[in-house]
Amino acid sequence: MMDRRPFVAGLLADRGDLLVVTGLGSSTYDVAACGDHPLNFYLWSAMGTTAMVGLGLALARADRRVAVITGDGDTLMGLGSLATIGVKQPNNLSIVVLDNRHYSATGMQPSHTAAGIDLAGTAESCRFRRVERVTALDSAPAMRALLHTGQGPIFIHAKVEADDQKRIIPSRDGYAIKQRFVQASA
Repeated sequence: MMDRRPFVAGLLADRGDLLVVTGLGSSTYDVAACGDHPLNFYLWSAMGTTAMVGLGLALARADRRVAVITGDGDTLMGLGSLATIGVKQPNNLSIVVLDNRHYSATGMQPSHTAAGIDLAGTAESCRFRRVERVTALDSAPAMRALLHTGQGPIFIHAKVEADDQKRIIPSRDGYAIKQRFVQASA
């Protein structure tokens, strides 16, 4: 298991024009801890939809790289999105799941991954071109390279510690987040 915050920082180091969509809770806090960025699209109260927002963005902006950074709870709630991504085969989309085996946002109840549900295996069966299982922080540079140059769809299943880190909370103003993102990604 690894500390998710330095792993996310490693993924986003020298990010360039990478478009980043974050899921509810911890993944948003981790991305915001790397520094607020106009190309971060924070989703609030949208559990289960993060991968689909990323897919829509990847299809609409085939000229840009898109990284979804989310948690196991959000991914479990939207499992069907993995099948849709597998069918659509967007070559510019990466899904990074920070799997702490808990529903952090609602009180740390064990998620289905704690009972053995294999998200990486699910992505493989949904025909993701590349699936990576990550448990060590030193893999961050290689995963970062995949986000920028890998042939997608890519699924990175990162096993992280179940801890409660300081919450770095970016804007919750959905309209302002959208406007800023649209302007920065034009």
